[in-house]
Amino acid sequence: MNFFKRAWLNVWAKKGRSVLLILVSSAILMFVLAGLLIRSAAVKATETAKTNAGATVTLSANRQAAFKKMQSQSSSSTKASRPKLTLTPVKLSDAKNIAKLSNIKSYNVTSSTTVNAKSYDTVSTSTGMGASGGPGGMKGSSHSSGDTQIDGVTATALTTAFTDNQSKVTKGRGITAADKGTNNVVIEKELASQNNVTVGDTLTFKQTTGSKKTIKAKVVGIYKASSSSTSSGPMSVDPANTIYASYTLANMLKGSKYAETADSVTFNVKNPAKVSATKRAGKQLISSKYSLSTDDAAYQSVKSSMNNVESFANKIVWLVAIAGTIILALIVILMIRERRFEIGVLLSLGEARWKIVAQFFTEMLMVIVIALAIAGVGGKFVGNQLGSQLVAQSTTTQTTSRSSNQLGGGQPGGSNGGNQHGTGGPGSTATTAAAKKATLEVSMNAVDLAELGGFGLAITFLSIMIASGGILRLEPKKVLIS
Repeated sequence: MNFFKRAWLNVWAKKGRSVLLILVSSAILMFVLAGLLIRSAAVKATETAKTNAGATVTLSANRQAAFKKMQSQSSSSTKASRPKLTLTPVKLSDAKNIAKLSNIKSYNVTSSTTVNAKSYDTVSTSTGMGASGGPGGMKGSSHSSGDTQIDGVTATALTTAFTDNQSKVTKGRGITAADKGTNNVVIEKELASQNNVTVGDTLTFKQTTGSKKTIKAKVVGIYKASSSSTSSGPMSVDPANTIYASYTLANMLKGSKYAETADSVTFNVKNPAKVSATKRAGKQLISSKYSLSTDDAAYQSVKSSMNNVESFANKIVWLVAIAGTIILALIVILMIRERRFEIGVLLSLGEARWKIVAQFFTEMLMVIVIALAIAGVGGKFVGNQLGSQLVAQSTTTQTTSRSSNQLGGGQPGGSNGGNQHGTGGPGSTATTAAAKKATLEVSMNAVDLAELGGFGLAITFLSIMIASGGILRLEPKKVLIS
């Protein structure tokens, strides 16, 4: 009788033992599969984060260089003619050169100013309105304060406020690149409600500088700002008094010398992993009057979280595999001890020792095949539950760490100097939102099952080899006499 047939008869005859081996093997392989699936999902989530979490490079005036220039001038000037900090507006021609880099996906031009309401009443707040410097301190030093802020952008869809759902268009549409050169605006819901303004109506406001002309603007959309929104422009105003327009309108309101310039330009990169290389390439295209700052905190947050999950998943795979090998080896050793007489009879009949070992391996292989099927069904469920807990724990740790750093007085991670409009600074809502969106999509395919089968075979082989040491030393005469 060949050892394949003996293995089948033995497995079928010892149903209780076979069921026990199937249950133990299924549990081991189920956790191995869960670890493999979590590891695979973590790798995919990290790759997805390159697109979803994203990273930005912001071109703005070099504040440090301007400050050094002011200090050098102040040493030779009198008290009455003390020089002021002057920041150079960004030339759009320089921004377009950076936009041609291979890793740049899109860019958003930002130019903000203030105006005074004429045909409408602004939303008043109890906190009042005090002048403050805008990003980089540039706009506050160049313009008088008005009661309405004009945020000029390339497109509202490219700004952090809208991409992170802090603001949302409720009627009409947002500002797009097609609005360049027009007086189209998008106003806040509270401002529209207070003044009975709807899409298609006209607003009138007055410049705060220069000739102080009266400008008419057409309302093409109404948006709702979150209660936590704050102004990033030249003065601190209630979010309801912020109007979005094309950057060309904002430049026109500031004066003719600001044509084809911007307060800052934010570039969205295709691959956040290469954001540093993009920054280096961009620096070669601009003068020392400008600076480039990067913000990849959202991507780094997701990447760090997924790396922790992947590392833990690897530990699960190896710990379960090692423990499973030991457990199965002990079970097989006990099984072999119970079958000493059977082994002795086979040896006395001239059966080769390797065929006896092969018989035990075949028996375990039959068990493993069934266990693989069971693990394939339950492994995904275990992986989903375990993966969700790991991501939640990792995200909580990341958020706690960022909060501690912020309380310590520093900006955690990144190198974004000044939270420019249109980009979320490190540790900002953008980073937190990205971390919350970090989820594991656990899915199973043929490769995962093949890898699990490989682990199952390896565990079975090692278990049989460890337990077979006693078979190789058995003497059939002593076995039968005893």
